Amino acid sequence: MKIDHISATSATNGGDTAICRTFEVAVFDRRDLSLPPVVASPYPVVGDELNLIPPLNFAMVDNGIFRSGFPDSDNFSFLQTLGLRTIICLCPEPYPEATTEFLKNGGIKLYQFGIEGYKEPFVNIPQDTIREALKVVLDAKNHPVLIHCKRGKHRTGCLVGCLRKLQKWCLTSIFDEYQRFAAAKARVADQRFMELFDVSTLKHMPLSFSCSKRKGDEFVDPFMRRKE
Repeated sequence: MKIDHISATSATNGGDTAICRTFEVAVFDRRDLSLPPVVASPYPVVGDELNLIPPLNFAMVDNGIFRSGFPDSDNFSFLQTLGLRTIICLCPEPYPEATTEFLKNGGIKLYQFGIEGYKEPFVNIPQDTIREALKVVLDAKNHPVLIHCKRGKHRTGCLVGCLRKLQKWCLTSIFDEYQRFAAAKARVADQRFMELFDVSTLKHMPLSFSCSKRKGDEFVDPFMRRKE
């Protein structure tokens, strides 16, 4: 861009007096125009530096306890952010080699409780297996822990539902949580199993991880507590 000075003369009404004025005119050369330099964004680019994909039906159950469907290689980066110590697999199928290698590299211990997938009316939910899996969940030394089956709906839902009974949840809340994940495929048999599951043999195990804290004889939700 350059500035040209252009003079112009004007006259008064009588034409006797001449006034000389100078105007500044900016002249742009289009060849000099260019885009401003690109400034790098201080935030990571999704899909480039940040590529965190949770497994199917992933959710937090409680402090240090998570649930999901079967994780695959696309989920490894996300799982690393959880700092997992333990994975509880409720499927009988052997783990894929890539997933086994991921666990080995991350120092993650695998507990596999092979419960066959089923469809009503052919129901066979082994109480003893669920009870053994619960013992792993209740041991805070195993946290953070991820519980999963194939889709994170039925087998995982039953195990989480039995955990909720230990946490003194009412059946209505337990069934509501189960149905949110199972959706249209919710099974009456699963809910019946959770209703009849006997937690008395596990009541001696501490719930130190739980979001619910005992105050007197009541469990108080931390989100409902007021600061004292």
